[in-house]
Amino acid sequence: MGLETREQLWRNLQQGRIATLYLLFGAEEYLRSQAARVISDQVLRDTGLREFNEASFNLASIDVQQAIAAACQLPMMTHRRVIRISDFGKLREPDEEALLRYIARPAESTVMIFIANDIDKRRKLSKALLDACVAVEFSPMTDAELSVWARARLKELKAEAADDALRQIIALVGQSVRTLATELDKLATGALPSNLISLELVESLVGRSRELSNFELTDHLVAGNRGRALETLRRLLDDGVEPVLLIGLVGSNYHRLLLAKELMARGAANTEVFRLVPLPFNKREDFLATARRASAPDLVHRIERIAAADLSIKTSQATPRLQLEMLVCELAS
Repeated sequence: MGLETREQLWRNLQQGRIATLYLLFGAEEYLRSQAARVISDQVLRDTGLREFNEASFNLASIDVQQAIAAACQLPMMTHRRVIRISDFGKLREPDEEALLRYIARPAESTVMIFIANDIDKRRKLSKALLDACVAVEFSPMTDAELSVWARARLKELKAEAADDALRQIIALVGQSVRTLATELDKLATGALPSNLISLELVESLVGRSRELSNFELTDHLVAGNRGRALETLRRLLDDGVEPVLLIGLVGSNYHRLLLAKELMARGAANTEVFRLVPLPFNKREDFLATARRASAPDLVHRIERIAAADLSIKTSQATPRLQLEMLVCELAS
């Protein structure tokens, strides 16, 4: 079906045009999750038995046949059901073939949503998904896009921010829309009763979000500074940053560093690096310095280790904080 923009997706959903297959991919997890939720809400808005008609399957830990069987079940007391599929990028060939067969002839009564941070467009499954699904890429937003989004969010919160305050919020928070939403909620409350967010309020309330936006934690890890890395990690966790969000941020930073490293090795100009790895201007020099210090094989190993830790945190009953601390100790060694 080809790629759609986020705006096209929202417009089609508002008009009641719902597809059978969706592919939502890209590093902007908050908007991607929001899109999956809106699709599900539209599909299931007329049923009182939502829990019987909605299911999620992580194919890194659940057999693909279970997901396909669930998709083939008839919905209960409604017209359609929703199945969300994640971590499908490393399926074994027989499992991939089973999923390809389903994609070729999907159940009409099921809306299946495939969700991924990234997809390898060289793979057969990825090509099939791009052809068969309504595909929407959720790339990190630019500063200008973040500003527009923040203005709309503040309007919902019945608050407003001065231009310099809004610029500073985005500079401190970085490209994570989830973190931006959290900080805007906090600032809107702090701005009562005037509802005007000032630069002084931003500096007093957002302060420690700076670590999330300037690669400080990743820089300490790459430099092997275990003490500073643990100190930064603990400060972020104490500030209420969710472990899953934090490990996703670290993983995203390493992916960006590896891409920048490869581009620099090919002799790409800085403008080309930042065309493919978009960052605010005030973060670019620190990012390039960190990329120069890192080695490509080491970055690959660390990304693999982060992915394993991410899966462990999501599937284990062990303390996420302890697992994050262990990961930081290992990455900083």
